[in-house]
Amino acid sequence: MSSATVEAWPEDPAGLVRRGRRGFRAWRRTRPFWGGLLAVIAGLPILYFPYAHLTLGGLTVAMATTAGAGSLLIGLLMMVLGITVWFQPVVRVFCGVATTILALISIPVSNLGGFGMGAIPGLIAGGLLVSWAPLQPLPAAGPEAAETAAGMAAAPQDAAPTAQLPAQAAAEQPLEYGAAPTARAEGEQR
Repeated sequence: MSSATVEAWPEDPAGLVRRGRRGFRAWRRTRPFWGGLLAVIAGLPILYFPYAHLTLGGLTVAMATTAGAGSLLIGLLMMVLGITVWFQPVVRVFCGVATTILALISIPVSNLGGFGMGAIPGLIAGGLLVSWAPLQPLPAAGPEAAETAAGMAAAPQDAAPTAQLPAQAAAEQPLEYGAAPTARAEGEQR
């Protein structure tokens, strides 16, 4: 077999994997990924245990409850909410509140929320989904930013000083351990 007939990969497989990981990381950082993943994981035990038949030795234990359909609905809804928030991050607050409510409802309906293996991750997922916020874009470092910085540097230095907020004054002077902050007199300057 000649070397001319053998076609080489357009790119090495390690480079493809590396690029795929970077792409997935960029996608994951623009949405509440971990909250959605926990919501999907929380739906599994809630969905599974009411229909499971556990065998312990020669004894078969059925976990079926009268609310098997309720468990099915709660488990599927939690999984759908987790997947929905991945592809529509705008609805994160609704999905978080709904996930939290479903996790709480699963406690009496679905064998103590899948014996806690569904209720606890569901509550954590709801909190993560509600509290997630998209990152703010960084300011552009173009010519406008350079002009703004040059304009601030050229500002007159003898301008009247502005009053500082108490938090700004406290940030400038760190306290020692156990020391209480003291208020400055209004006329006192640094």
